[in-house]
Formats: sequence, C-alpha cells, structure tokens
Amino acid sequence: MNIYLESKEEEFKKAVEFFKKEILSLRTGRANPNALEGVLVEAYGVKQGVSAIAGITVPDGRSILISPWDKNVTKDIEKALTEANLGMGVVNEGERIRLTVPLMTEESRKDIVKKLNEKMEAARVQVRQIRDEIKNAIEGAEEKKELSEDDRFRYIKELDEEVGKKNNEIKEIRDKKEKEIMTI
Repeated sequence: MNIYLESKEEEFKKAVEFFKKEILSLRTGRANPNALEGVLVEAYGVKQGVSAIAGITVPDGRSILISPWDKNVTKDIEKALTEANLGMGVVNEGERIRLTVPLMTEESRKDIVKKLNEKMEAARVQVRQIRDEIKNAIEGAEEKKELSEDDRFRYIKELDEEVGKKNNEIKEIRDKKEKEIMTI
C-alpha cells in the first residue's frame, strides 16, 4: 500500500464506522435499545443519554423497558422520549417506562429503507472526498517531480481498488440492514 493511501486509512475506517453508527437507530420492526442512542434527557440540570440515568432492557421483541435509577426523573425521561418522536408508544407505568414497538407496514419499511439508502450515499460521499484528497496529493507529488508517472498510475490504481473495497463494505452493511428492516 502506498504512503498516500496509508496516511488516510484511518479516515476510511472512520467513514465506515460512522455509517454503522448512523444506521443503528433505524427501526427494524424489533425492539432495539440502540434506537434510544440519540435521545437526551434534561435531568439534574444537564442533558444526558437515557442509558446514563436508567437501565434499559428488552423483555420481548415488541417492547423496551426503561427503569430509572432515580424515580424522580421518570417524567423527564417520558418527556424526552415523547419529544424524540421515535415512532414508538411511550407508556409511563409509574416505576418504569415501557416503549412499545408498533408493527411496521410495508410502506413504513420502504420509508426506512429510503433513509438507509440516504445514509449509505452520505457514507459513499465521505469515501469519495477522502479519495479526492489522496488523488490530489498524488498528482501534486508528480507535478513536484517527487513521483514518476508510472508510480502515479500505480498509486491511483491502488487507491481506486481500496475505494472499491470500502464501497463494497458499505453496501454489504446496507444490504444486511435492509434485510433486517424488510423481514417481518
């Protein structure tokens, strides 16, 4: 692997990891505690994640139980969940909060797949931007006579192969997630 590619390898990995994190919150028709990742609760004068102030369990495939460690923040959690508009029913049971995952219709599944595709395209754009930075660095090095024309072609070929691998990895992750979403 060439030095230009090696210098940006970590950025490629970050783009793929970011995509994986982005799609965790997409509903799949099953209860998934990752859906609560972006929900911040105003409690004790600070905004914090639900998992920081409550235990989260999944008793079955259709519900998530949130048990606050301090019962005084139950209302705050309920409010944050309602405002987050997760597409789940929020039921305050006094000591805990139950989120019920509604059955997904074919139409809602297709809408979620559209969101998935948008997130995939955003990840591919990130990869393309990194590719362009590396390609510009290679071409700049050739102009400064630091690289031969043959090295430039070889490095760009290696770069395109690596970008192809990353795009395939992103597509495989997307395909797996789509299968989860579309499975009833």
